[in-house]
Amino acid sequence: MASREEKAQSTHRVLRISQLDALELNKALEQLVWSQVTQCFHGFQPGLLARFEPELKALLWLFLWRFTVYSKNATVGQSVLNIQYKNDFSTSQRYQPPSKNQKLWYAACTIGGKWLEERCYDLFRNHHLASFARAKQCVNFVVGLVQLGGLINFLIFLQKGKFATLTERLLGIRSVFCKPQQAREVGFEYMNRELLWHGFAELLIFLLPLINTQKLKAKLSSWCIPLAGAPHSDSTLASSGRQCSLCGEWPTMPHTIGCEHIFCYYCVKSSFLFDMFFTCPKCGTEVHSVQPLKSGIEVSEANAL
Repeated sequence: MASREEKAQSTHRVLRISQLDALELNKALEQLVWSQVTQCFHGFQPGLLARFEPELKALLWLFLWRFTVYSKNATVGQSVLNIQYKNDFSTSQRYQPPSKNQKLWYAACTIGGKWLEERCYDLFRNHHLASFARAKQCVNFVVGLVQLGGLINFLIFLQKGKFATLTERLLGIRSVFCKPQQAREVGFEYMNRELLWHGFAELLIFLLPLINTQKLKAKLSSWCIPLAGAPHSDSTLASSGRQCSLCGEWPTMPHTIGCEHIFCYYCVKSSFLFDMFFTCPKCGTEVHSVQPLKSGIEVSEANAL
């Protein structure tokens, strides 16, 4: 019987990542609520909200605690992930919600602790008297101990999987599923295929921006369609100057890069600035210099048309 109960508990145990996700969701909700509150004070005098910021935050978090942990035994993040708190001190096998005292101490540790830390920080920052120096050292020492305890608790949590925060461990409340979770039956072949395709897609997303497709296209076209004739001749330039080799339109401010093909000035200049190793898409000639087309060739071409 004991082994069966242990197996059942291990089957319905909340994953560590789910507990951490619930904490992150709680932090995101707090930031969202506080950003909405600060927007309401944009039209007021600057600095008005800063004087009562710790108290206003405490009231907001107390309001959230009243309608989440106190009434539903779960935070907002836990409710999203189908998780709730359980009284770990109870010896009963059935679900036992946290007691009223545990919920009140939870509010005191989480909400009251944050308020006390922020208020003490403002108090010590605005008063530089010698009487506050010793109190400041004591508060810093206590805060350091709490942070050290939180670190030790987190290391234990990574090993055991229970009590994600120090407050949960001290109060004896842990996360459990609201409803039993059913094991998902997914074939390994389907999972392997999905993982393979996802990995392949991520590889393509990483490699495609690194590939110069324009230069690759020019190389392939130069191999597949070899060009005949003597380059750099004026007659060849005049015969091939009817359209830009990049955009295919009548060349505006026609220029050449040292081969027999003609380009618009803006087409070839923008391509050259984008890629220092730009080559002609027709013949693959590298750009040495962008030169304007001779006026005699333009006139002869215009007369021919």
